[in-house]
Amino acid sequence: MRLLVLLAAALFLMAVHAQAQVYAPYDGYDEYDGYGYNDPYSPYPPPLYDEPEPGYRPLQERREPSTRSAGGTITIATREHTLIYTTSWGEQFAYPIAVGREGKQWYGTTRVVSKRLHPEWRPTASMRQKNPRLPAVVKPGPANPLGTRAIYLADGLLRIHGTNDPTSIGTNASSGCFRMYREDVEELYDMVQPGTRVIVQR
Repeated sequence: MRLLVLLAAALFLMAVHAQAQVYAPYDGYDEYDGYGYNDPYSPYPPPLYDEPEPGYRPLQERREPSTRSAGGTITIATREHTLIYTTSWGEQFAYPIAVGREGKQWYGTTRVVSKRLHPEWRPTASMRQKNPRLPAVVKPGPANPLGTRAIYLADGLLRIHGTNDPTSIGTNASSGCFRMYREDVEELYDMVQPGTRVIVQR
């Protein structure tokens, strides 16, 4: 009798386990960091960020706002060389920036996909072809053109980042990315999270 009870219990546990699904932790943000296919200074525009359906409100907007939420919006005014971060509760932070040179600018709506503390810079093959003196990798440090922080937009095609040339802030200097002073990008980096909406205006 005891054997029958043990057998029935084992069959029940096997049936329950067979229906269970095991999911690995999601690490999709890492795929935006791979340099195998993305070009941070590509002339191609990033894919448009799909607008939510009218009336849709994510759960985080119903909670008490905090700096840890993905709420808020980054607005980039290209002509004014200004980046404005508006928190989900309406507080605004404005920063001077450098924008893309003529012909390297992009306008539209996208989102933050990932962030990198002390990023490496990897010049693309086309960059190294134009300038063979460029190394394959520039490690974090004062020579790194991404500075101390990088905020990746639209699958890594564009970034908001620091710079090793602060004199370029306020000008059309980059190949499409948005440069910030070190103190400013470090402050912004701490506030924004993946999912933050980004609007790039003329």
